[in-house]
Amino acid sequence: MAAFQDKLEQKVRKQLSSQKVGYLLGAGSSYLNGNGYPLMTNLWDLIRSDIPTNEQAEIQVKMDAGADGLETALDLLDDGGVNDTPHRHSVTHAIAEHFSRLNPDLNIHSDFLKRISRKRDEIIPLFNLNYDPLFERAAELVKIRLIDGFIGSEHAYYDSAMYQQRLGVVRRTWRGRQFSIVPGNMHHYKLHGSLGWYDCQSKGVRRCGFALPIPADSKRLMIPPQRRKATDTMSIPYSSLWSEFRAFLRHGPYLINRLVSIGYGMRDEHVNDVIDNGLARSDLTLMIFALDLIDDVFNRWSKKKNVIIVTRDRSSLNGEIGPGHPSLWDFEQLSKEV
Repeated sequence: MAAFQDKLEQKVRKQLSSQKVGYLLGAGSSYLNGNGYPLMTNLWDLIRSDIPTNEQAEIQVKMDAGADGLETALDLLDDGGVNDTPHRHSVTHAIAEHFSRLNPDLNIHSDFLKRISRKRDEIIPLFNLNYDPLFERAAELVKIRLIDGFIGSEHAYYDSAMYQQRLGVVRRTWRGRQFSIVPGNMHHYKLHGSLGWYDCQSKGVRRCGFALPIPADSKRLMIPPQRRKATDTMSIPYSSLWSEFRAFLRHGPYLINRLVSIGYGMRDEHVNDVIDNGLARSDLTLMIFALDLIDDVFNRWSKKKNVIIVTRDRSSLNGEIGPGHPSLWDFEQLSKEV
């Protein structure tokens, strides 16, 4: 057991210190041992008071009847028609209301960003499945540039071309003016939207302060936890964000060689499909760090030769199953390892 753990630690640290690493952040990276943003498992109890009475009652009926969480309850209330039900939008609004009142400590996220910002890669991609602004606030606190596709101040506008541009320095040399790309540029892709993002009928996709209300003629850009989210990702701004995700894993031109998944339970198939496609490349390694994974999920990914899994109770190293690790799965510990 000790031999496997030593081998696992060495392999993980080698991979984390390598070049061309991308990061996929799930809810576990924002939970902060209960001091951050809530997990989906206990979200309903926290937000239901902010949902209109009739819709709250209808969702509660599904939950009481045995729905496996809020996402399943919303699926059961959706007939799959062209026009979706109001429940999912009420849930999104309630999540935003609850999240906007939270202001967790930024130390762990700041440490994480400071460490990965030292990498010499041209781009460091962060793919974020969460709505919260922990990374944005941490980056601002420690003065690290985080490119999220928005330009502006009070009501920033979205321009996907920001991800194609490169920051650099013009130097005078004996050969004339030379442009050198500044390494370590972090690109932040919030694949499910975010607090502060909204779509305005007259002004398009915008971003305001994370704790501020959005304008009256707008709708929040936060994909609800429900089966329609795969379809939602086909609209702006999500379509461009997901194109970038697929490009880094499969299509290029800039490919990563390691995807580090932190705090994501690997249960969203529209996310997993992109990852699976990328793993068809022999030079891509997936590293999964999570408190635990359900059996079906662990069995699916642990068989793959280019996957490393670290959870508290069990691990997998390129297809070899072994015991878990007491701390290496945890975001706080990983913030010291990356």
